Amino acid sequence: MDRPSWAPEGVDMQQPSPARMYDALLGGSHNFAVDRMAAEMGTQLVPDLPRLALSNRAFLRRAVRFMLDAGIRQFLDIGSGIPTAGNVHEIVHELDPRARVLYVDIDPVAVVHSRTILHGRENAGALEADLRKSDELIAAVRATGLIDFAQPLGVLLIAVLHLVQDSDDPAGKVAALREVVAPGSFIAISHLTSELRPEDAGKLGEHSANETKVGIQFRPAAAIVEMFHGWDLVSPGVVELPLWRPESERDQHEKPGRSLGLGGVARKG
Repeated sequence: MDRPSWAPEGVDMQQPSPARMYDALLGGSHNFAVDRMAAEMGTQLVPDLPRLALSNRAFLRRAVRFMLDAGIRQFLDIGSGIPTAGNVHEIVHELDPRARVLYVDIDPVAVVHSRTILHGRENAGALEADLRKSDELIAAVRATGLIDFAQPLGVLLIAVLHLVQDSDDPAGKVAALREVVAPGSFIAISHLTSELRPEDAGKLGEHSANETKVGIQFRPAAAIVEMFHGWDLVSPGVVELPLWRPESERDQHEKPGRSLGLGGVARKG
């Protein structure tokens, strides 16, 4: 298999990546055949899976706009994935070109592509780091000089915590971030859930464990709410993705009552 020019040396083109599978579900072009196959197999199990991806992307857009309206002017997007239409820096810089955005991902393809599209932008950057190693990640973010932890910050954990196994303590990783951000900071979390469709969640969870080896954790609503411990949730709390402050009918990619994702935004007091 020929390696595309955008794929760094050393990337395993035979192992699916969550970032590239998500890119495939959104109709992107920075994914390998193995990623498209894994996404297609998931869609065969749960046909509305691509709508979940769109719903998650729409939640990200609304959460960022909410934080901008609250005065946030620096954003840390952890698990940012492959850049596609409606990137965080595009949303942010439309309002304030001086605002700062730092993308963080474990997938080198995502990081390389992010750096390519950000070339020449002084107020945006991309960093390869692992959320599971929160101390190292925070140190690497500080070293960039792009994010000032002494000032209010918007932390984005969009569709990433369900990739962190229980043994790696996902709630603890959120708590570590809460400890270092300034009062007035916000966090947005979206997470796959088994709450509303346990059978479909079980199918996809088994597929991710046995076929793609990605290991996605579909968690109940109570476990996702617990991740916001110590933060002050903003209305409407942790809800289905299309129900979090929808702006128009275009945000209704999924039918309420059937979303496989929950999301919420909270503030550090």
